[in-house]
Amino acid sequence: MQVLVLGSGVIGITSAWYLARAGHQVSVIDRQPGAGLETSFGNAGMISPGYSSPWAAPGVPLKAVKWMLAKHAPLAITPTADPHQYRWMMRMLGNCTQARYAVNKGRMMRLAEYSRDCLVQLRQDTGVEYEHREKGTLQLFRSQQQLDAASKDIHVLESCGVPYQLLDRAGCIAHEPGLASSADKIVGGLLLPNDETGDCHLFTTALAEKCREIGVTFHYDCHISRLLDDGDRITGVATDQGIMRADSYVLALGSYAPQLLRPLGIDLPVYPVKGYSLTLPVASDARAPVSTVMDETYKVAMTRFADRIRVGGMAELTGFDASLQAKRRATLEMVVSDLFPGGGKLEEASFWTGFRPMTPDGTPVIGGCSRHNLFLNSGHGTLGWTMSCGSGQLLADLVSQRKPAISTEGLGLHRYAPNKELRRYVDTASAH
Repeated sequence: MQVLVLGSGVIGITSAWYLARAGHQVSVIDRQPGAGLETSFGNAGMISPGYSSPWAAPGVPLKAVKWMLAKHAPLAITPTADPHQYRWMMRMLGNCTQARYAVNKGRMMRLAEYSRDCLVQLRQDTGVEYEHREKGTLQLFRSQQQLDAASKDIHVLESCGVPYQLLDRAGCIAHEPGLASSADKIVGGLLLPNDETGDCHLFTTALAEKCREIGVTFHYDCHISRLLDDGDRITGVATDQGIMRADSYVLALGSYAPQLLRPLGIDLPVYPVKGYSLTLPVASDARAPVSTVMDETYKVAMTRFADRIRVGGMAELTGFDASLQAKRRATLEMVVSDLFPGGGKLEEASFWTGFRPMTPDGTPVIGGCSRHNLFLNSGHGTLGWTMSCGSGQLLADLVSQRKPAISTEGLGLHRYAPNKELRRYVDTASAH
């Protein structure tokens, strides 16, 4: 079968890899000159199944109000004229209950744990290199209240069989010695020892080359204008390089996917959540992170690569405004300097921003839709790197009409479809 993948970020490239491995003739198109040059380029570097949690959580609405007045707020909302922004926000608020949080977190962890296993196998099969480490994620708490609240996440971890360690201050420093100089600022942490780290951009470009070696073709600098359809199936993709056709199509365009689907009457509730990162050279091994440290207060992650530190975080609901905001840089600099003073060379840091494609419930949308040969792989939010391999394998199984290794419950678009359209989506998904 000929399959056309739209998008060459980490989700598009992993989709292409697993589709090609399944025996399909695969082509990839992207507007960029190479793979992984948008959201996959500068993310926080975490491969963190254990930290897979929806942003929509109990207490978030009240926190959001307080954050409006905070200098270093992890969340900022800029009202726009886009009605989809407000509809997305209302849907997100509807998921901020304990019951919905537990369901959504369980779905996310199911996919993320599977994805980590797929990544391990892919690494063994290909030898792909991306500065990866296998030293876990440390969720760092600055207050006793945060430490006490961790019990809710621990319950979900235990129900999913995910290993964890609850650490006191000394335990945190033993795991991350660079925290010794900031010991008075922390009370404890939650260590997820099975989590990994790595440079997502390096991985994406390396895997794209592996894809090329097994026959995947790439069309870069190719701008997509619209999807052509006959009301039942996609018949082609209109681009500035002409109309491209295939038997099946995979939409892996992240935050930009909804724009192509709306003219078809398909509502994909994905919104661009803007994030920022700094990348700075290591100044001192003794003062730098060993793996990933997530500051729970500011929602900022600090990840160690070979000779660099990636500092990523924040969430802005501001549409597709790609401007680099100095105050966001100041927050990233403050957090890494506060916890790992002297660990990195801030004066040499590069500053980046990108759009995370996020659903209101945090779970991505993977599978079919009302056009029988169109498949969606989008909405991974802050966890695209974590969920990429599992999502690509799951997507390839669905396209190939093979039974996936994990349950697809709650991962499809039908969970957002109006009642009158629910059966149509379910029937479409089961047909594949």
